Amino acid sequence: MSDPKQRQIRFNAFDMNCVAHQSSGLWRHPRDRSRHYNQLSYWTDLAQLLERGRFDGIFIADVLGTYDVYGGTNEAALRTGSQVPVNDPILLVSAMAAVTEHLGFGITAGTAYEHPYPFARRISTLDHLTKGRIGWNVVTGYLPSAARNMGQTDQLSHDDRYDVADEYLEVLYKLWEGSWEDDAVVEDRETGVFTDPAKVHPIEHHGQHFDVPGIHLSEPSVQRSPVVYQAGASPRGIRFAAENAEAVFVGAPTVPQLAATVAKIRDALEAAGRDRYAAKVYTLLTVITDETDEAAQAKYRDYLSYASAEGALVLNSGWMGVDLSQYDLDEPLGNIESNAIQSAAANLSAATGEDGSNWTVRDIAEHTAIGGLGPVAVGSGATIAQQLIDIQEQTDVDGFNLAYAVTPGTWEDVIEFVVPELRARGAYPEEYVEGSLRHKLHGRGDRLPDEHRGAQYRVGARATA
Repeated sequence: MSDPKQRQIRFNAFDMNCVAHQSSGLWRHPRDRSRHYNQLSYWTDLAQLLERGRFDGIFIADVLGTYDVYGGTNEAALRTGSQVPVNDPILLVSAMAAVTEHLGFGITAGTAYEHPYPFARRISTLDHLTKGRIGWNVVTGYLPSAARNMGQTDQLSHDDRYDVADEYLEVLYKLWEGSWEDDAVVEDRETGVFTDPAKVHPIEHHGQHFDVPGIHLSEPSVQRSPVVYQAGASPRGIRFAAENAEAVFVGAPTVPQLAATVAKIRDALEAAGRDRYAAKVYTLLTVITDETDEAAQAKYRDYLSYASAEGALVLNSGWMGVDLSQYDLDEPLGNIESNAIQSAAANLSAATGEDGSNWTVRDIAEHTAIGGLGPVAVGSGATIAQQLIDIQEQTDVDGFNLAYAVTPGTWEDVIEFVVPELRARGAYPEEYVEGSLRHKLHGRGDRLPDEHRGAQYRVGARATA
């Protein structure tokens, strides 16, 4: 019998418009369809599968650049299919939305190389077309190759990238929240007035990085501002998340590290004047499951036989900002100074083996070849369900950002074997909540709550203040 007091677990599917994504080399597995990332049917089929499984959404990662830190070139990335070739994530959403009713879409786009003015319109367009199911994963970028190909010698320093992102979000909030009044569109057929000009306001933003004097080009959408996702767990990233995020993605190799990260995020939300649970926290995890523990272990061993150690080191070099080809495979990594994803570098530097010694480069390749920077859970549906409940109880995490070993097979297995076990324990939803993605996640309506940073830029808010 299910426990009526059991806190429910939430799932997102973690994918990318490329082959393999987090699991290097698994594109070769006969069960994997990631090679069809460039076919619309792959994405529409996946969206329908995830909606049947009552996933909150699909979170689509992205990079603008190649992983060329490893060995100083992108040859290994190309050879192993390590997140290259990679296509645009935003263009997938309309098709997936057309074949679903509830599934949310968290799309990744950076603040470093696209001006906020056209980006604001693109997101508003998707929020209209999806009837309010859009989330935006805010990234500041971490690949030097992206900076070089956008005419810069290198990316800004880690914290400076967040300073730019702060103003980027300010511009967007002004456009989404403060330009059009809700009743600006009147559609008066007798007078011929479609929009009342007195109810559309230029934002007059003149900042350090951006000048945007005019009006937003789109009328208000269901959510106005998309649900803001954020995936940075560095001190500066957590501060940014506390001010902006409504869903936070984290990754940690151990339960104690995860618990510490979640606590920091909850504390930061309170420090920013928000409720401790104003943002849902999802942790990265790859689940390999089957009818029995033995069958799941056999499946895991089979997947490992296809994994690419070189591809794993290519990705880790990019994530950490450190060329791992310079190290002997059995050399402990130790402390790393990173200008890329600082939390990734910190977690891997602190990771230890069973004997307490620091992970070697070989350990990193083996432990991240499937699932990337997140742990891998292997077992029957019942075993995994109990593990997830235990992790939630021990860490205060809201849910799991599920990466795949093979796609869509990994998620098919989760839906077949794990979801029924979670439901039997009262730990997984039977149906979706009606409404926008924001309301589905937080149950407080379609628009930003009053205490959110973006609310201060609403029409009339500044004058009132």
